Amino acid sequence: MRSPVHRCRDTERGRGQAGAASGMGSNCLQPEQRIPISKDVITASSASAMWFIKDACGIVCAVITWLLVVYAEFVVMFVMLLPAKDLTYSIINGIVFNFLAFLALASHLRAMCTDPGAVPKGNATREYIESLHLKPGQVVYKCPKCCSIKPDRAHHCSVCKRCIRKMDHHCPWVNNCVGENNQKYFVLFTMYIALVSLHCLVMVVFHFLYCFEDDWTKCSSFSPPATVILLILLCFEGLLFLIFTSVMFGTQVHSICTDETGIEQLKKEERRWAKKTKWMNMRAVFGHPFSFLWFSPFSTPDQGKAETYQESSA
Repeated sequence: MRSPVHRCRDTERGRGQAGAASGMGSNCLQPEQRIPISKDVITASSASAMWFIKDACGIVCAVITWLLVVYAEFVVMFVMLLPAKDLTYSIINGIVFNFLAFLALASHLRAMCTDPGAVPKGNATREYIESLHLKPGQVVYKCPKCCSIKPDRAHHCSVCKRCIRKMDHHCPWVNNCVGENNQKYFVLFTMYIALVSLHCLVMVVFHFLYCFEDDWTKCSSFSPPATVILLILLCFEGLLFLIFTSVMFGTQVHSICTDETGIEQLKKEERRWAKKTKWMNMRAVFGHPFSFLWFSPFSTPDQGKAETYQESSA
């Protein structure tokens, strides 16, 4: 917990309070008294065409994620579906599996390569702050690590080396922070991975039953020992990721509905933002109005319209 002196040292005030800088300890605004400036003013230049974190651990985890999906694709198609005698069963399950896997990887790619809401780095200069024309009583907070103006509900990520708006956590599996701009894609990624894992487990169970009833040499193009090993590994992978991503999906949905990020819950930060309904919070992340585009990783939620709708409905 920072002391009041430390807090004031990393704070730049508006012109109306420039003369009060000498009394740092007594004149520092308390968190509940400060009036934050508009997020759009602070982050107007934060959008970037391409976003990719050069973190070795994150890149390895992201590659492993794709390789595990490729392994599942190989076992499902070449061990279970293509050797199956029932053509209808193979076609239907092949379409469902590949569709879910495609959406999962697309969501992963969008979550990894989307700016999560990074604050412009190094914009906390005296000249830039003066150009904001702050009113008396307005105050901006400066991050001492990346030298940026820190908006409300923004936290510094030591991996991304940036302040991220509404940062929930840094996920190595997507090699990125989960924040204001990419939380939708991360939620979709966990949901589709959970669904594809569940689908794999169901198919593995049916394939084992089919092989027990029939000759093992006829239920797969591989030898019986190789078939068993491949299916057991797929079963283990599917079960592990089903549990992990289901928990992450539930945690993210709860975080969205309560409008409280993982970091805010962990730090037990005092709530200083307006409370909204669960449905309004969901629209803020996935867009307004509700449509099938909520489930598409290729659709970018119009958060501006969602926020305008929330304000008019409040």
